[in-house]
Amino acid sequence: MEFTGSSYCGSYRNGRMEGKGEYKLPTQTRYEGEMKDGMFHGKGVLYFPNGSKYKGIWEKGICKQGNYTFSDRLQYQETDWDYCDGYDRRFYTERCHGLKPAGESQLTNEDPPRLIPDGCYDCGDGFYNPNTRVVSDYEGSFLRNADEEEHEWIVRSCRKSWDEFVGRFSGKSSPEERGASHTGLSSI
Repeated sequence: MEFTGSSYCGSYRNGRMEGKGEYKLPTQTRYEGEMKDGMFHGKGVLYFPNGSKYKGIWEKGICKQGNYTFSDRLQYQETDWDYCDGYDRRFYTERCHGLKPAGESQLTNEDPPRLIPDGCYDCGDGFYNPNTRVVSDYEGSFLRNADEEEHEWIVRSCRKSWDEFVGRFSGKSSPEERGASHTGLSSI
C-alpha cells in the first residue's frame, strides 16, 4: 500500500485486510466497511473528496448493488430519474429551496458558485488548467492529467473563469473610448 500511496486502518487476518476497516486511496477517496482476503467484501461506503458517497454491497472487490448520493444529498435513481431532464433544468438546490427572484441567476448548484482561478475551468471534481492539462482538486492537490478527449469535453462543457471581456463594449472603459458623445449618443 505504501508504494501506491494508499493506507489502511483496520483488522488483518493472515497478513491480509479482513473484517471492518478504512481504506484510503491517494485521491483521498476512502472506503469504510467490511473487507475479506484483502478486498472490499460485504457492506461498505465509498466517500469521495467532493462530499458524495456510494453505499453498496461488495463481493470480492466488485460492487454488486448500491446507490450513489451526490454531495448535496440528491440520490441518483437509475430509473424514473426526473432531475435535470429535458423538461426541468433546475439545479437540485433550486428544487429544494425554490428559484431566486427575477434577475438573480444561479450559475451552479452551489450558491454562491466557486471562484475559478484565472484561465481555468470547474470540471466538477476540481479545477482544470488547459495550459498544463492538469486537473487539481479544489484545495489545489493533483488529481490527474487530462487526455485529449477529457480536455475537449471540459473546454466545451464546463464553466470557465471570467478571464475575457464579453459584451457590446468589451475592452472599452469610458464613453469617449467607446465612441459616444457626452449626450450618450453614438457619434456618427
